[in-house]
Amino acid sequence: MEEPVVIEGGGVVGKHEMANVSSQDEVKVNVIQELMDVIKAVGSFGDFRRTQRKECFNLMRRIKLLVPLLEEISDLDEPLPESAHTCLCNLKKALACTMKLLKICRDASKIYLAFEGESFMTRFHALYDKLSQALDDIPYDELTISDEVKEQVELMSVQLKRAKRRTDTQDIELAMDMMVVFSDKDDRNADSAILERLAKKLELHTIQELKEETIAVRKLGKERNGQNAESTQKIIKLLNKFKQIAGLEVSDVLNDLAAPKTLEKCPSLAIPHEFLCPITLEIMTDPVIVASGQTYERESIQKWFEANHRTCPKTRETLAHLSVAPNFALKNLILQWSEKNKFELPKKEASIADADSSTTEQKEAISSLVQGLSSCHLDVQRKAVAKIRLLSKENPENRVMIAECGGIPPLVQLLSYPDSKIQEHTVTALLNLSIDETNKRLISKQPGAFPAIIEVLQNGKINAKENSAACLFSLSMLDENKVAIGSLNGIPPLVDLLQNGTIRGKRDAITALFNLSLNQANKARAINAGIVTPLLHLLNNRNLGMVDEALSIFLLLASHPEGRQEIGQLSFIETLVEFIKDGTPKNKECAVSVLLELGMNNSSFILTALQLGVLDPLVEISKSGTNRAERKANSLLIHMSKCEQI
Repeated sequence: MEEPVVIEGGGVVGKHEMANVSSQDEVKVNVIQELMDVIKAVGSFGDFRRTQRKECFNLMRRIKLLVPLLEEISDLDEPLPESAHTCLCNLKKALACTMKLLKICRDASKIYLAFEGESFMTRFHALYDKLSQALDDIPYDELTISDEVKEQVELMSVQLKRAKRRTDTQDIELAMDMMVVFSDKDDRNADSAILERLAKKLELHTIQELKEETIAVRKLGKERNGQNAESTQKIIKLLNKFKQIAGLEVSDVLNDLAAPKTLEKCPSLAIPHEFLCPITLEIMTDPVIVASGQTYERESIQKWFEANHRTCPKTRETLAHLSVAPNFALKNLILQWSEKNKFELPKKEASIADADSSTTEQKEAISSLVQGLSSCHLDVQRKAVAKIRLLSKENPENRVMIAECGGIPPLVQLLSYPDSKIQEHTVTALLNLSIDETNKRLISKQPGAFPAIIEVLQNGKINAKENSAACLFSLSMLDENKVAIGSLNGIPPLVDLLQNGTIRGKRDAITALFNLSLNQANKARAINAGIVTPLLHLLNNRNLGMVDEALSIFLLLASHPEGRQEIGQLSFIETLVEFIKDGTPKNKECAVSVLLELGMNNSSFILTALQLGVLDPLVEISKSGTNRAERKANSLLIHMSKCEQI
């Protein structure tokens, strides 16, 4: 017979039962400790990539709320019920997925995370599902959890469900910029503004950031091992564009091991570290000292300055000035070392003239041109504005100099000059200058700037009209300018260009109209200006290649009562269903998004779509569409089932 064992409280259990109790306690301690370890590890994570940063920090904050619950369960005297153990195991699996996702959002390629933004939002939503399900299954009564902790965990579950169901909160400007840079349809100067803005948004505009991104992209390529080759090449191409902006040399990201070219020529020879330029990691032939005291190859640091940087690449401190001084002592040491070791220095073109002298000469030349803008001689004005147009296109440094020399006010005044060529040069120069954020604000503050640009858009020659539209798009990146352009009647001429312009003009107009329509008041203005008709024309003429852009504007208009009313008066739903049936994957994604937005506000749109046979293709998209399309399609199917029940 089994010998009884006395336990606290006067009860008795057998030795076998006592062993089970000990075993259960050990299991409870283990699973809780594992959960606490994961939460602690997640809490120690540093910063995340900007595209998912908000989502990651929200998730981290919520997960930390689980600590009081786990502490109370750990302090319980009773064995852990089977239902609670199962729940904690499910929670452990969900937290393991959380850690994996957060690591990716901390370490992966920034371009990849932006490119796959919708896919990662889907992964977050799936994770919210797992976490909320595990929390909902907690047997609070069996565990005698305090009311305070119970309310806290239940609130967390509600927040997760709300986050899962919410509408997209992605950065629309970022999404549009990504769409433009990956389209390869327009390599004009306006794209430089988008690239520079995108580099800042993704935090890929310093040398160190770009080097880290190169390593991350190379790792991504190895992990994919040839799969998704097209998207990998797009990511690499954009990375190389960012490198060009920063003045870095473009390389073969996947195959180049980033070894300095001089080392490749003589691999057995160790070059002293101080002889290498911190930017290119190549041996210097013309070393110069910047204001911070650091030394760089002259050509490399000049490219850095030309990319509108005002900091020291190595120390990150803001430089008091951009002048450089030759480092003769280091240059002599390099020459002596090369001669002694029979090392052939790279041959370069004639060294660049002293930067300070060159800058002074350039500024004097630009100042002279700015004076020519106000000349009483038409010929002088025309030559001056044409030259400024070219200089403002060349590099960021020139754009800053033109503004510093007072070039913006006379350019704005010239917009009203009754000479078509001067108008075209002037509005294009302003477009180029507006790439710089400071210049963007300077132009906006000039009295009469917006009316004059809009006047050129209405009555100028075709090239001037197109560049006016592009200029308005650039300036409308500032929210206050969206309101100003709309209130000054800038939307009707853009709609006219969208309807009657060349393909390039239509593209300029639709990009500007999308940006302006992010403002609620401008949606009504665009509808009243007749935007629906030319947008439908773009949908019906797929060869123009602007279907996705048109659907993106329709999505904005569908969130406005007047927009829904205008769309409802046309055979628009039939067009949407056609794209859902046989459009490209991106067409389908956009069309489903528009139909969902319409249907959430008016069930008659849903019923019409069902009559037109949308159900089967919608089910197919919910299983095999793009990540965003699948999510939107599933939401639409749920809404359809509710409509049918009604």
